[in-house]
Amino acid sequence: MNDQSYTSKELLSWLWRDYLKKHVGMMALALVFMVIEGSSLGALARLMEPMFDRVFVAGQEDALIWVGLTLIGIFVLRAIAGVSQKVLLSKVAQHTAADLRIDLLERMMRQDGAFHQSHPPGFLIQRVQSDVNAVGDVWRAVITGAGRDFIGLMVLLGVAVSIDPIWALMACIGIPVMVLPAAMAQRFVRKRAREARDLGADLATRLDEVFHGIVQVKLNALEAYQTRQYRSLTARFIDTEVRAAFGNSAIPGMVDILSGIGFMAVILYGGSEIISGDKTIGQFMTFFTAMGFAFSPLRRLGGIAGLWQIAAAALERIRELLDAPVLLQDPATPIAAPTGTPEIVLDNIVLSYGESRVLNQLSFTARAGETTALVGASGAGKSTVFNVLTRLIDPQAGTATLGGVPTTDLSLNALRGLFSVVTQEALLFDATLRENIVLDHKGVSEARLQEVLDAAHVADFLPKLEKGLETLVGPRGSALSGGQRQRVVIARALLRDTPILLLDEATSALDAQSEQVVQAALDRLSKGRTTLVIAHRLATIRSADRIVVLDKGRTVDEGTHEELLERGGLYADLYRLQFRDGAQPEAAPKSRMRIQGSQQGKPAAKLSLWRRLFG
Repeated sequence: MNDQSYTSKELLSWLWRDYLKKHVGMMALALVFMVIEGSSLGALARLMEPMFDRVFVAGQEDALIWVGLTLIGIFVLRAIAGVSQKVLLSKVAQHTAADLRIDLLERMMRQDGAFHQSHPPGFLIQRVQSDVNAVGDVWRAVITGAGRDFIGLMVLLGVAVSIDPIWALMACIGIPVMVLPAAMAQRFVRKRAREARDLGADLATRLDEVFHGIVQVKLNALEAYQTRQYRSLTARFIDTEVRAAFGNSAIPGMVDILSGIGFMAVILYGGSEIISGDKTIGQFMTFFTAMGFAFSPLRRLGGIAGLWQIAAAALERIRELLDAPVLLQDPATPIAAPTGTPEIVLDNIVLSYGESRVLNQLSFTARAGETTALVGASGAGKSTVFNVLTRLIDPQAGTATLGGVPTTDLSLNALRGLFSVVTQEALLFDATLRENIVLDHKGVSEARLQEVLDAAHVADFLPKLEKGLETLVGPRGSALSGGQRQRVVIARALLRDTPILLLDEATSALDAQSEQVVQAALDRLSKGRTTLVIAHRLATIRSADRIVVLDKGRTVDEGTHEELLERGGLYADLYRLQFRDGAQPEAAPKSRMRIQGSQQGKPAAKLSLWRRLFG
């Protein structure tokens, strides 16, 4: 995350241009009500002079009635104006916050894989939810308070000056002294607020990691460790928030001290004028009431200055994300996607994450309509190949083509519309089973849906669910078993009916029985499609039309199962390692083979080879 700093003027200009300008009508109407509410304080102060001079001192009974009725009218008008402007500005704030959230989500979904590697989900959730909420809450306070209180302050100062300009000057004599300390306090609050926003993102990230990895936390007895980590972050967050609160409250505190000094000066100077008869009690009470009312909005305005710095810190983080460049863009003149079943060609692909080279002049061809398996050690670049093909990330050099068309010449929607992907992490959304299969497809008939349910073997377990297709699958599909989740994802892929299929360890996390069912569904899914498979199971690899062996981001061997065995090399060594006793692959168990040298009598060198090839 760039530590970009924006001035208050820049942030306000951006907010007005992109989010507030469209609500100018409601804001103008709210301003009218603010003027009414703010001016009511001046009217109340002005009412003090006839109340004291005509009613309390002169004893005019007729004045008592109209003064009382005027007082009631002012309070009723103030109440109506206050409610109206708060409702209007709350609506503006809610719409502004909603627009910010939507723009943030849309922008972050367009970012590439490298962006999401450096910005964990908890961090992004904090930006979209907490930071925008903070802006919305403070924005309502700033707009409502600043508008209403500034108008009220100006009206009340006008009333005070009309009574006696010298008194008003004496009451406000300490205000210039506040300028420098207030500016320093605002900078302090802004800095602490930025730190608090970043620590809040760290807290959200920690929670996201704990809850998504709760099984590993429990199995490794990490509860106490994670609690200590979270407690440490929380302590830093509390310390930062308390320091920000101190800076924020310092400005109203200075207003209180200087107000007391100003009032004391007025009493000492004005009291002598009242005693001498130069000023009436009514005039003094009007002035005193006006200045008493004036220092309250002045104090709130001082607090709002601090609140704005808190909002500005959150807005800075939001603006940074919105300004982050989207590296993956559609070409200026995209061409049509290839028709039929395309051939996949990777030619001298080079891709690095920072200084780490992941793909190193990688080249291979996956023939149209065939199944090509990618094998290699963890970190060899297998999954990165999928990311390059679907343009989740672009390589620094080389070309990937589909049916002779470079992937960079296709629009992103057209490109990704060619692929169906099934991975070992069967991602389901917290929605119904039907929604998870159909997703955004419109007008899917019940007959077509039933066809994919049967082909993916979802129909096998559907009767066991109380609500059938309307059953909620829970967060990340937690209400279903691993095998059931995989079958749902396969049904989703079948419904997409794309010409290219990408399988990434699609059965690695399943038990033998679930694997058999899922593998049958995958076999049906891959028919007539160009299929790329990442798998550690030799049964899947052996049945592929072509096998590409990767090592350190390069193609080190390729061919059919028989060709690779005959030629020798890494794949042949692996085959002999797994079937050294002469057993046929068909006799090997379908569940993942666990190679343990102490129990199977395999040399340590062969175990090392296994780990190098397959992690």
